[in-house]
Amino acid sequence: MNDLDPTVCPASTRLVGREADLSFIQSFFANSQVQGAALLLSGEAGVGKSAVLDAVATGAVHNGVRVLRAAGVQFEADISYAGLNQLLVPLFDYLDVLDNPHRDALRVAVGIGSGPVPDRLLTSTAVLLLLRLISAEIPLLIVVDDLPWLDRATNAVLGFVARRLVGSSIGFLAASREGSDSFFESSGLTEHRLKPLDDASSAELLALAHPDISPAVRRRIAAEARGNPLALVELPVALSTEQRATLAAVPTVLPLTDRLQSMFASRVAALPDRSRELLLIAALDGTGDLAAIEAAAAGRAGVDDLVPAERDRLVAISADNRRLTFRHPLIGSAVVELATASERRRAHRALADVLGEQLERRAWHLGEAAVGPDETVAALLEEAARRRLRRGDALGAVTALTRAAGLSPTAADESRRLAEAAYVGVDSSGELEDASRLLAGARLVHPGTGQQSLHAAAASAFLLINRDGDIDTAYRLLVGAIESGDHGWDASDDALIEALHLLVLLCWYGGAPELWQPLFTFMDRLTPEPPELLRVISQTFGDPARTGPPALPRLAELIATVGDDPTRVVRVGTASVFPDRLGDFRWATRRLIEQGRAGTAPVRRHLGALMHLGLDYYHLGRWDDAAHLAAEGLTLCTNHDYRFFAWYFHYIQAVVAAAQGDAETAAALTEEIVRWATPRGAHGARYFACHARALAALGNGDYETAYQHACALSPPGTVAPYVPIAMWGTMDLVEAAVRTGREEEAAAHAAAMRASSMAGLSPRLELLVLACEALTAPGEESVALFERALSLPGPERWPFDAARVRLFHGERLRRLRATVEAREQLTQALEVFQRLGAKPWVARTAAELRASGLSAPTATRPGPVTLTAQELQIATLAATGLTNKQIAERLFLSHRTIGTHLYQIYPKLGITSRAALRDALSDLDLDRED
Repeated sequence: MNDLDPTVCPASTRLVGREADLSFIQSFFANSQVQGAALLLSGEAGVGKSAVLDAVATGAVHNGVRVLRAAGVQFEADISYAGLNQLLVPLFDYLDVLDNPHRDALRVAVGIGSGPVPDRLLTSTAVLLLLRLISAEIPLLIVVDDLPWLDRATNAVLGFVARRLVGSSIGFLAASREGSDSFFESSGLTEHRLKPLDDASSAELLALAHPDISPAVRRRIAAEARGNPLALVELPVALSTEQRATLAAVPTVLPLTDRLQSMFASRVAALPDRSRELLLIAALDGTGDLAAIEAAAAGRAGVDDLVPAERDRLVAISADNRRLTFRHPLIGSAVVELATASERRRAHRALADVLGEQLERRAWHLGEAAVGPDETVAALLEEAARRRLRRGDALGAVTALTRAAGLSPTAADESRRLAEAAYVGVDSSGELEDASRLLAGARLVHPGTGQQSLHAAAASAFLLINRDGDIDTAYRLLVGAIESGDHGWDASDDALIEALHLLVLLCWYGGAPELWQPLFTFMDRLTPEPPELLRVISQTFGDPARTGPPALPRLAELIATVGDDPTRVVRVGTASVFPDRLGDFRWATRRLIEQGRAGTAPVRRHLGALMHLGLDYYHLGRWDDAAHLAAEGLTLCTNHDYRFFAWYFHYIQAVVAAAQGDAETAAALTEEIVRWATPRGAHGARYFACHARALAALGNGDYETAYQHACALSPPGTVAPYVPIAMWGTMDLVEAAVRTGREEEAAAHAAAMRASSMAGLSPRLELLVLACEALTAPGEESVALFERALSLPGPERWPFDAARVRLFHGERLRRLRATVEAREQLTQALEVFQRLGAKPWVARTAAELRASGLSAPTATRPGPVTLTAQELQIATLAATGLTNKQIAERLFLSHRTIGTHLYQIYPKLGITSRAALRDALSDLDLDRED
């Protein structure tokens, strides 16, 4: 984008006081190190963001750059891909340069093709490919105004594209109002704030725009405008001739935003009726498409009627693409506010008539045009909500369902739709306060909602456990609603199946076997049969030590067909946690996390994916990554008020701390879990705390305390039913029992493990069973069992568990005087513990090695260092002083991904900070030469 020179524009449109800003933008896009990068402008309303964008676009066109523009409009914010439609209209004739899948997906997304709703990633990739192909012929500049008012789907696509422009001939420049909420994920992108003008520039602008105003009045206006260019230019327009000349005649003004709104309204009100009708249609349409605006106004007004608005600089019309844009968003707002309710309804009806097959937009306009209850329109909005939810647009679905409820003729339908909106809100959107309001509205409309609607009961149960309620109350509420529901036990009833999935979680949180029986009774009554996913979850997540193995073939089928629906991905993950199958579709979980970070996946599903990948990484020995994901999850819980789920992430942090020997941190985290869980009856969470506490005590060598915590998780001699985490703590209990002289309890627990089905769930759990049998067996029999355990397929996939077993094996061999064999097992275990940073186990293993007559190696980095090609590239760039943002832009990755890689690289190189990278890489080069 070296061709971009934003300072080149006609003198008459020179921006006062923006020389430094324009110079920065020019240098940013001209910098070869960030060629093709993205820049975000921000500033208060009226500060001149749109004017700066115009100046940059003018300079780009002057230098042979093709400019693509779009602007957010609040009335289109709920219509998916409306902004993308704006942006790509000039490129519609070029779509055939794409391959068929990308072309078809993009045509459907922008509303010029038909077919199923395309995958968000496919759509985003199609846009990126289209832009890159065109930019190979002519440089492109994407200019987006009012980013926060763009629809969520477009924001997601633009966020995807903006991170993948480095090295191309494409620039991305967008502006948003300071402090406004946006679905655009701006983290990692460069931002530049437009500040208000200084006093000198304010005075200069006023003098240029209004030379006839007296100096005293100018100073008064400048004082109230506070450097806001729009106010400086527009406020004097409302003054009379006397007021322009005499300070005493100037009235007291309203606060800036109210004053500007009032001023815009007066200018709009002065327009002819036909002009105002066209502007009203344009404001409600939001796309700026003159063809659609003209069609909606056919017979009543035409494009020539916009001339007065153009002359008064309220709108601008582009001759090349026939698009209308408001000079400021407040103008569109003023147009709508000045219109009567009847005029607004007529405009919405006209737009609905011309939108044809665009169901979502048409339904929205029909809803706004309705004057009273209308079941036909309500049903259309409900269907629009379903489509949005399938695309992961939970907030859009809630909006559509809420409007559908308002149009429902019967109280029962209104209540049902409000309750469903509330359920979607708590289950997916992350807007719990709004969900509470919707649920209260449902009950107000129809007092029987709590007893009759499963969506209402499920939403109530979720809100209850997330606040200060207890699991038992939520459980009884949901069970009662299912029992009394008018669903006929139909397995195709979505509300019923959703309620049963929530009941699975409540049973699990409660941690008591008796809670599960009503669930199984309900599932037996389903006709024709329970959905496969629900059945598998009930077997592999409830009491997998007894019921899990028979469900594994069906689980494998579910994993093979997991797809990209966020809810399904998380639920298949739930079914996979205890059979250790999370790694079989790790790609889907990672993709869901990336979508959540981009704001294109529901918050609760994002949380679920973080939980599952965090647990997966813990067992894989990627402890830094697991802790990083847990921290991300806790931030989400705080930001979206999902207080209930925080304990999952505290557990991940606690078990990592315990394994690494940070007993103080582990104790604090587990205390937080217990403090939160106990009064709420969340015994399932408390069991997880017991597991981390037992592991921490083992690391400290406090075997008695470890035994007590392990027994609280599962009594010796039984693998506690319906407490699946008990399987993970079995080896802790047996080890603690052996080391405290409780041989009978240890043997009983090993026998219970063998009697259960846990060995059939996964090789890792079979490893634990065999290791515990070996710990409780005498002499040579124990050696044979250890060898069987370590000969299972791929035990090193679970490095911490395998290394612990090698430590046990080495200890037993040394006591049997098989010193050489003992040293081999202990050395392998030590290398793994050192790599993981499992300090207590490093110390214990080193002591065993010394007892065998071999000095333990002190290096914390065994063998030659191996970095992947990508890790080496990232490390090399970081060593040159580039920030994570700059590295991310060069490699088309997010800055969070760069941070994650660096945290993996540091321990491999034996360093702890970025400052040591250069020397460590030099040493790495020397090692290679040797």
